[in-house]
Amino acid sequence: MNRYFFWALLWLAVPCAAQARAAVPTGDNIPLAGLWKGKLTVLGGQLDLTISVVPLAGGKYFAALDVPAQKMTRVPTEVTVRGDSVLLAMPGAGSRYAARFDREKNELNGTWTQGTVKSAVLLKHSPMPTLNGPSTRLAPPYREEEVTFSNPVSRLSLSGMLTVPAGQGPFPAVVLVSDVGAQDRDGTFGDYHMMGSLADYLTRRGIAVLRYDDRGVGKSGGSTATATTAMLVSDVQAAINFLRSRLEVNISRIGAIGHGEGADVALMAAGAPLPPAFVVSLAGYGLTGEQTLLQQQVTEQRAQKVDPAKIQAAYERQRTMYDIIRQTNEPQAKSIVANMLRQDHPDLDPKEAQVQAVKLLTPWRHFFLSYDPIAELDQVACPVLLLSGTDDQEAPADLHLTALEKELKSVNRATVSKRLAGVNHLFQPPKTEWTLMNGEMKPMFSPVALDVIREWIVGLGVKK
Repeated sequence: MNRYFFWALLWLAVPCAAQARAAVPTGDNIPLAGLWKGKLTVLGGQLDLTISVVPLAGGKYFAALDVPAQKMTRVPTEVTVRGDSVLLAMPGAGSRYAARFDREKNELNGTWTQGTVKSAVLLKHSPMPTLNGPSTRLAPPYREEEVTFSNPVSRLSLSGMLTVPAGQGPFPAVVLVSDVGAQDRDGTFGDYHMMGSLADYLTRRGIAVLRYDDRGVGKSGGSTATATTAMLVSDVQAAINFLRSRLEVNISRIGAIGHGEGADVALMAAGAPLPPAFVVSLAGYGLTGEQTLLQQQVTEQRAQKVDPAKIQAAYERQRTMYDIIRQTNEPQAKSIVANMLRQDHPDLDPKEAQVQAVKLLTPWRHFFLSYDPIAELDQVACPVLLLSGTDDQEAPADLHLTALEKELKSVNRATVSKRLAGVNHLFQPPKTEWTLMNGEMKPMFSPVALDVIREWIVGLGVKK
């Protein structure tokens, strides 16, 4: 969910005095292909980083940065290699990583830089997974179709995958709506494919599924950087209308399953004209955007065992910044936010402070800080299933699910809510229940959650 919290954490990163250097022989090309994993020190804690590198023709590389804890996925990464020196540049994250390759240890040892803030980072190599990729999986027992559909409201097209069960149909169908940030159709977070797993499970059990790449991802047009939560409703409406045009789909049984912010988007679509027939909310947000972001910041810092006094100080500082962004016109807010960044980091270049202030003043953030999902629920009349996990740290059930179920059940009798023991925000079960593959535990979608979703959807079609 923390679409831009990564920036705030990096501004508080512990600077390193000098880059650690390993004795590295020169000569053969560096074997970069694979996954490079390490930790970035931030505010007394650490963030797990993964950079995926795939060799291309002509000695070039395709690379992407993933920060699972912050839901940053597939951030384009430029690779430059000179001898045993490697430079990884991530313009989308405002960061770069300069390192030297240790052939003996198969490690990259270097400095992570964002603006004037630097931190030592060690990246260790592991081979690229081969068993979970689409190139090695067996053909599924259902039909897959690459599709493109238009959003006339935003004047863009979205690309996705429609999966249709075997048989004649027409089948009930769902549209999958992702959480915050630019995500692909599979909801990829490292080795975990949340939306892909959900789509596969449902399609194998008689439910057609449309999942699509977010704006600016794959062949989808537009950009998530300029799209507010409210604007994304038209994407869901366009997806539902596309399904209504398909002969394989039961036009009266088309629903939406949303995760995180996507759950709120699906609920907004349910309160608009031509709504979905039902909505499944997976870890939907029930607090205002500002409350949600501040709660996430506190939760993360507590997990990193930051001193309580520092947590409170950071909370007050961040709340002040959010209030400025919400209540002040953009030029003035840009100046104030840039000044706050320089006060926190006196060595920060004034131009760099302006650049980072602009990154914090996006249309999405300006809308989301004032957004109250509860205010959108009074028009929702279709059946709703609210699901949250008891181990969700980003949208704790006691806060978010409680708020959603209280409001929805007061206006909509067709609302069901469940708390799933041990399930986290990504709807993964405890790690002890993950799949063991090649000696490693692989993340998976909670089987309990999958069964609950399927049974509820199927039950809606049973005449009583």
